[in-house]
Amino acid sequence: MLIHTPPAPRFPGRMASTWLTVFLVLALSSIYCIVSHPSPEMWFQGLFPPSVCPVNASANTFYGIMFDAGSTGTRIHIYTFVQKSPEQPPELEGEIFESVKPGLSAYADQPEKGAETVRELLEMAKEAVPPSHWKQTPVVLKATAGLRLLAEYKAQALLSEVREVFEESPFLVPNNSVSIMDGSSEGVLAWITVNFLTGQLYSQNQQTVGTLDLGGASTQITFLPRFEETLEQTPVDFVTSFEMFNSTYKLYTHSYLGFGLKAARLATLGALEMEAADGQMFRSSCLPKQLEAEWHFAGVRYQYGGNREGETGFEPCYSEVLKVVQGKLHQPDEIRRSSFYAFSYYYDRAVDTDLIEYEKGGVLEVKDFERKAKEVCDNLDRYTSASPFLCMDLSYITALLKEGFGFGDNALLQLTKKVNNIETSWALGATFHLLQSLGLSH
Repeated sequence: MLIHTPPAPRFPGRMASTWLTVFLVLALSSIYCIVSHPSPEMWFQGLFPPSVCPVNASANTFYGIMFDAGSTGTRIHIYTFVQKSPEQPPELEGEIFESVKPGLSAYADQPEKGAETVRELLEMAKEAVPPSHWKQTPVVLKATAGLRLLAEYKAQALLSEVREVFEESPFLVPNNSVSIMDGSSEGVLAWITVNFLTGQLYSQNQQTVGTLDLGGASTQITFLPRFEETLEQTPVDFVTSFEMFNSTYKLYTHSYLGFGLKAARLATLGALEMEAADGQMFRSSCLPKQLEAEWHFAGVRYQYGGNREGETGFEPCYSEVLKVVQGKLHQPDEIRRSSFYAFSYYYDRAVDTDLIEYEKGGVLEVKDFERKAKEVCDNLDRYTSASPFLCMDLSYITALLKEGFGFGDNALLQLTKKVNNIETSWALGATFHLLQSLGLSH
């Protein structure tokens, strides 16, 4: 079943809106084809289509399809690009986005069913990309922490099934079309996306913003250091260099596997220290005392509940989550003076507790997460119906930001889901990187 973001109850007309977007993109592309002049130089031959227009029309619009196979869901990003000049990088015309839940890792023992969720999303791509150009439109899937946590043979079985789905599709399937992306690449590509969308990659003084991404199984931090001492005090494997749009960037970036929001729940419950056997109950003071429930993550079933004896509330809960992060993450001093965008579960939990509006996002201080965590944890019964893990999640986010990364209480975070109506995920950065690696952008 297709799962729309934001949830349907908030925007009951999203399905119609989504397909209206598809229609408008295609309609505008058609109009553009009619009024534009054809270009004889197919500079992007080989991977991307020479045109989305009919024969004898404009040859400067093309598509890219990128799948983000995360731990909690699989998302498709269908990008439309326009190349106005061979001397300039392609411009992003728009994006069509959709997702399905749960993620591929939930189908660890049923790889065929997991691949079927990808097939559903590909149907949407068939509507967005003109049929005459399916064969020239590349489709790529990159899996993240959810599959990195699986046994290798299970992850490869899933990827093999997805590759078959791609091969059966009418789209162009590159040799490396299905793969597991390493965490550092995930952070870098998300950074590229945000700084491209905010216009920072084109600024002469490289006044970029950092990015914080909190997924289900891993979390990433990426920023461009301004001070040499930051690089000198940083572990070698936390620094990576790359070229993009005729500039060289040396980034601080790291992905912490096992420190995503849902993996942190298991760590807080103590479920990572032992195998989850049938009947094994994991308890926490972050949960209502009388709660007993079941939770599935990465293909494993867990039973969890509140502590029947002892205190509940923010203080005992924070003590639990603090053990998950304290002393385990590198803390670069420079982040206290840097600007950061935060998304994924940072954004979702802020929305869930009315710290920001879903559509608009907003700017928060780190202490706002702590304030809300105290409010929720000290009133567990009131918030249990919304999410039994809300207290634990907010407490963990607070501990991760303060004790993990080392942000101060007054550090400002720009929470956003979209910039200029484009999703702030690594997918756009990955698509740009693909273009550049094939010599298709400058």
